[in-house]
Amino acid sequence: MTTVNAGHHELLVGYAGGFTGYLAPYDQPSLKGVQLAIDEINASGGVDGMQINLIVKDTRSDTAQAAVAAQELVDGGVAVMIVSCDVDPAVASGVIAQVAEIPAASSCASTPTLPAAVGPYMFSNYTADNLQGTVLASYAREQGYENAYILLSRDTPYTEKLPEYFGEAFEAMGGTVVAVGEYTMGQQDFSAEVTKIKALDPAPDVIQTSAYEPDFPAFIKQLRAAGITTQVLGSDGIDSPTTFGLGDVAEGVVFSNAGFASPGSPLEAYEMAYEAKYGEPNDTVFTATGYDLMMVIAAAVEAAGSTDGPAIRDAWDNLENVEVATGLITYKGQNRVPVRVVALNMVVDGERVHAGDYSPDPSTIPAP
Repeated sequence: MTTVNAGHHELLVGYAGGFTGYLAPYDQPSLKGVQLAIDEINASGGVDGMQINLIVKDTRSDTAQAAVAAQELVDGGVAVMIVSCDVDPAVASGVIAQVAEIPAASSCASTPTLPAAVGPYMFSNYTADNLQGTVLASYAREQGYENAYILLSRDTPYTEKLPEYFGEAFEAMGGTVVAVGEYTMGQQDFSAEVTKIKALDPAPDVIQTSAYEPDFPAFIKQLRAAGITTQVLGSDGIDSPTTFGLGDVAEGVVFSNAGFASPGSPLEAYEMAYEAKYGEPNDTVFTATGYDLMMVIAAAVEAAGSTDGPAIRDAWDNLENVEVATGLITYKGQNRVPVRVVALNMVVDGERVHAGDYSPDPSTIPAP
């Protein structure tokens, strides 16, 4: 089945996202960025003369509901679908889009195996976990860290695989993973893990985790309360106002994400446009990656010259150097997982400070 918009007068885009529930801190900002991109594109004449119309469905951060919402969007005639930031609901929605031959992408799910898990109509948009893990490992080795402790949860691919990719890259670069701790998502008592970290010999000089709310705040508060001052490296899941509001316990935490608004950068220009639209400063990169994805969709539709699903899919798969808020994105030859720069950010006095941009050699990135 293919989807063609009647009369070619509008481009219908669907968004099945977790706008309530545990994914709200990620999918809600993504939606704001998507909407900003749509407003800009529509104001400048649309895509191939078509105005973009967005249909939004709340999955309530529930995997079963993600499939229901996706089917409703397919039935509503969408040409392209945006799906949730977590891999499980993203797969649930993506499979529905795949059957209908509708291209779909997650705005910020970072599991590199996501597109392959769904099929040839599924794309990633965000910085992949193995790319983030490699960049964090590079930073750790640059700082002279020799011994790493990894904290992971097997409850999601993101919380399990990203730390594992970090460990693989860290050891390939000459470091040692001295121990791996595990937690359950939603866990609020990390005293057992903190006790184990304190007892390690050799003591780790860096701790890496991809835990996010509410687990990360609980972990780092208890870690610091126990007097452990070891450098903590996180990932994009902690790029949220909560982290910056933690006070002294978060001081010096370094995390990876998709970009930093350096003076004169496209991201700085985006931040200004965001503030003009919403009347408040942007406080997370997830709005920008939502914007990025909508720009990529527009580029794919324009390149396809059609709202036909297979034509958009083929055009998307061949996009190179698309200019977006966070820089440039290339899909060509990447198995639907884009190449993009990774930024490192440090929490200093409750503010985000740029710790560097990294584009690692592809040969150093662990295979997904």
